[in-house]
Amino acid sequence: MAKVTEVVSTLAAPIAEGCGCSLWDVEYVREAGQWFLRVYIDKEGGVSINDCEAVSRPLSDALDEADPIEGSYVLEVSSAGADRPLKKPEHFAQFLGTEVEVRLYRALEGRKDYVGVLSGYEAGDVTIDTPAGSRTFPKKDVAQVRLTVHF
Repeated sequence: MAKVTEVVSTLAAPIAEGCGCSLWDVEYVREAGQWFLRVYIDKEGGVSINDCEAVSRPLSDALDEADPIEGSYVLEVSSAGADRPLKKPEHFAQFLGTEVEVRLYRALEGRKDYVGVLSGYEAGDVTIDTPAGSRTFPKKDVAQVRLTVHF
């Protein structure tokens, strides 16, 4: 049986594309006793509330019809965000040359967070270039990689 996120991704991708957006990610998480189905979309130039609504309505109908989730849940459709996490190989490929923050599970040299320009991604290992030089973090040590945002 396919995971909920895979089934929802299959349903959501063509709906998002039909609305001029792309599907970034799908999460199905339990928070404070409630299940949330979060669908993150992206679009050149940014995602508006109207884009989220345009995807949400037909996606809700498609989910009602396919019924891939037992029980109740809250559907949320939103932008992937300026500081979006990079999770899939295609995310890393899209943002090569962009500044990212790498968060580690355990401190390395007294730090858990490293910022640098994403210069490589291979089999889950993440390489960034920093003023101190190039640094590669093995997949097993990386908790999260996010785009950095400067205001």
